[in-house]
Amino acid sequence: MGSEESREIEREDAEEESNGNKVEEIKRIPPWTRQITVRGIVSSLAIGVIYSVIVMKLNLTTGLVPNLNVSAALLAFVFLSSWTRLLQRAGIVTAPFTRQENTIVQTCAVACYSIAVGGGFGSYLLGLNMRTYEQAGVDTEGNSPNSYMKLSVGWMTGFLFVTCFVGLLALVPLRKIMIIDYKLAYPSGTATAVLINGFHTPKGDQMAKKQVHGFVKFFSISFFWGFFQWFYSGGKVCGFSQFPTFGLQAWKNSFYFDFSMTYVGAGMICSHLVNLSLLLGAVLSWGILWPLIGGLKGTWFPSTLPESSMKSLNGYKVFISIALILGDGLYNFLKIMFFTMRSIYSRIKDKNMRVDCRNQNQAVDDLQRDEMFARERIPIWIACAGYVFFAVIAVIVIPLMFPQLKWYYVVFAYILAPSLSFCNAYGAGLTDMNMAYNYGKVALFVLAALAGKDNGVVAGLVGCGLIKSIVSTSSDLMHDLKTGYLTLTSSRSLLLSQAIGTVIGCIVAPLVFFLFYKAFDVGNPDGEYKAPYALIYRNMAILGVEGFSALPLHCLQLCYGFFGFAILANLCRDLFPKRIGKWIPLPMAMAVPFLVGAYFAIDMCVGSMVVFVWHRLDSKKATLMVPAVASGLICGDGLWILPSSVLALAGMKPPICMSFKPSFLVK
Repeated sequence: MGSEESREIEREDAEEESNGNKVEEIKRIPPWTRQITVRGIVSSLAIGVIYSVIVMKLNLTTGLVPNLNVSAALLAFVFLSSWTRLLQRAGIVTAPFTRQENTIVQTCAVACYSIAVGGGFGSYLLGLNMRTYEQAGVDTEGNSPNSYMKLSVGWMTGFLFVTCFVGLLALVPLRKIMIIDYKLAYPSGTATAVLINGFHTPKGDQMAKKQVHGFVKFFSISFFWGFFQWFYSGGKVCGFSQFPTFGLQAWKNSFYFDFSMTYVGAGMICSHLVNLSLLLGAVLSWGILWPLIGGLKGTWFPSTLPESSMKSLNGYKVFISIALILGDGLYNFLKIMFFTMRSIYSRIKDKNMRVDCRNQNQAVDDLQRDEMFARERIPIWIACAGYVFFAVIAVIVIPLMFPQLKWYYVVFAYILAPSLSFCNAYGAGLTDMNMAYNYGKVALFVLAALAGKDNGVVAGLVGCGLIKSIVSTSSDLMHDLKTGYLTLTSSRSLLLSQAIGTVIGCIVAPLVFFLFYKAFDVGNPDGEYKAPYALIYRNMAILGVEGFSALPLHCLQLCYGFFGFAILANLCRDLFPKRIGKWIPLPMAMAVPFLVGAYFAIDMCVGSMVVFVWHRLDSKKATLMVPAVASGLICGDGLWILPSSVLALAGMKPPICMSFKPSFLVK
């Protein structure tokens, strides 16, 4: 009995000591003004530029961008921990690198490259250029001659500055409700916080060293592999990226491994289900559907039309992709809205009971986090005044930039935006799904229909970008506030770092886009930089203007079938037992290769296979190292784009063209 009592006393003493350490840790947290540092901003700028290049490449090739927040947190740790160690070895006194500074750098960097991800460079803004207008068909009803404009750094930067800051302020008054009162999970924000907290412990420091070593090793391999490949790519269909892995006939139908370390790394980050869904979509489209429909040339569509015409095979590719995307988006939109409303209703109904239980059972560290989070208040009047200020600027500036979008549509969008932002941020907190693009698509169809035949395409595309930017930025901020809550980082410093990152992103993203736009053949359906979503979004706007008359023969029936399949697949995943539902493919992922091709799906499946085998051999090491290795592969290949772009702009071509042809053609 005495031994049990002594063990109980020891346990209580350990708990008191642990709580005492946590109190001391809170006392050591620097004030919010010192959490943002010059070295942190410089590191954020470097990471933001690197990742802007990477995600821009992903945007302009396939449009599929994995979540890189955890990777950005790792890179922030690599930059600043290396910086402080170098200064210490040189005998220079420097401030310690804290988890709060790590969080601030990660937030600022993510805010920067998020502009490149969601700024519309591969979708609604690129859909306004002349090339996309021509691909949609100059004689297509609704695709009016005044519905395109010349892309330039000036107006694109201005549009981003006008639209991207409003979302930062839309939900600031509700941050305490979302994070503390509702205790929303925000899985991505929580995962980032767990990683950062793990870095800044004695054991975590050793783990981080292993991850840093793995990152640097595979970054170097990926960079030099890109450099090596460049020498053999001196032509349109040359180099390792055109290697006919499964034979020449499969290569003609885009089934080959193109040795892209970016997509292998992305495949290591994405789930097995996403990668297998991509492969299934590739097999269904390029292996079955397109050869069959192509064989009906002269029956379903005139044989004289080029394949790129929207009344030819390309029309089926685009509109069937749209059907899958809309079916998946509509289902998830309604599902998230249902869960959001049900959850809010339950919380209101059980409010008193929930508060009592929380006060009794809440852990000490949670109470300390709540106190820390609530202490760093952001005055509501600042958020409201800022929102009104940026909204007024947008109402004045956007109709001047785009006369097709009338000022009263912009006013209505900004009145509605906070409600949409709340719904999206609440749903993201429950499910980790950011539905901003689906809100944008709803705005696209509504505005395209309201604006009419002459103005509908431009009004729809710009309105889509307006709503999407506000809704997405608000959700991203809530993820970052959740990370800050768990790492005891000030809300004020997080909001300021997000604003700094947004400013950097609004300048960097258009410059990075034009680096690609000038150096590479962006928008060429037969090239590497297909930018598939530009054509998809423009045709969505045309559908909003003209309805189903824009579709080629029998395409509507196929679209009905794939739209229904998307809804049925989602229903089955939600209703079937988990052991069955987890194998049902994702329609949104299946849609991407329909237009892009099968090659990148094969790359990502290679990445998925590496992760699967690694977990089989050593699951503990794989869990630790997969994010670092994947980040290294993505960053190395992405960084090589910068020198290769400079070489292309300078007119320097690779010296060798390595291509493949059947042996009977060789003399």
